[in-house]
Amino acid sequence: MKDDQSRKEEVALLSVASNTVLVIGKLAVGVLIGSVSIISEAIHSGVDLLAAGIALFSVKTSHAPADSRHPFGHGKIENISGTIEALLIFAAAVWIIVEAVKKLTNPEPIRAVGWGVGVMLVSAAVNFGVSQILFKVGRETDSIALQADAWHLRTDVYTSAGVMVGLALIWMASWLFPERNFYWLDPVVALVVALLIMKAAYDLTTQAAKDLLDVHLPRVEVDWIRQAIRARGEVICGFHDLRTRKAGHFRFVEFHLKVDPGMTVRDSHAITKIISAQIKRQFPATTVTIHVEPCDGKCDEKCFAGCLLGEEERRRIREARTEESDDGRRGGDETRGLPRP
Repeated sequence: MKDDQSRKEEVALLSVASNTVLVIGKLAVGVLIGSVSIISEAIHSGVDLLAAGIALFSVKTSHAPADSRHPFGHGKIENISGTIEALLIFAAAVWIIVEAVKKLTNPEPIRAVGWGVGVMLVSAAVNFGVSQILFKVGRETDSIALQADAWHLRTDVYTSAGVMVGLALIWMASWLFPERNFYWLDPVVALVVALLIMKAAYDLTTQAAKDLLDVHLPRVEVDWIRQAIRARGEVICGFHDLRTRKAGHFRFVEFHLKVDPGMTVRDSHAITKIISAQIKRQFPATTVTIHVEPCDGKCDEKCFAGCLLGEEERRRIREARTEESDDGRRGGDETRGLPRP
């Protein structure tokens, strides 16, 4: 069975190949029949091709292990890739708007509309199939780069369908009302395509860039981690300072764990190994860092939220700590006057 890395690289390469074919086909037909909406779609697919190339590079590079210069690994390359892809889509949308406005002020006849409808139909079908594969592998391997590439192609499906409908309307109108000019529909559809592309670019930017700012893991994942820690309430006193972040498909979790002051180092270490293993089983490719602290029964504001003790248990621990302090002071008093050895 293929590993996740091989699957990621194969589907990224599939995206590059499919986009290459579609760019050539759309551009040839768009220039042949003089349709700005098809040419705009060719540009869109060109951007998708560049994005697919970036995604392929990022999934290959992000898998590299941590080294001395990158102690947290290379996972954020996927986030950078997704952000660049989104910015490229913005640029393509602006270009389409400029060209569409020019065409709208001076509509030109479109020749052989049927070719345009055909190439858009093929484009929508191919991109839908490839995007389905990218979504499946991207979600199963938690690859933001592949998911961003999938959204690119899924947007292309919608825009191709829009262009196809616009051309079909022009085709039908030319048969029903041959004396009227409906060529203005072509740049109007191109403008709608551009707006859809910009919306997709905005969504991709927010999704890819948030992990660059070390935003915490999704709330449902953080809640699961909290519950996993709380489930060990019979052997721990509480936890605090839970911090999480993500880089590509790599997760990082760290928190402070409160234990009984009398617990041995061996036992406390065993507990951290159990909790760490449980989190890693639920979220593969996670680095878990746990700092163990003795609990003195005095919960401050940050500690109280994760405290797993009842009031009676906290009182018992405080009294035990007070007795230990008193014994320590008495021992110091008894030895204060003795000569040094």
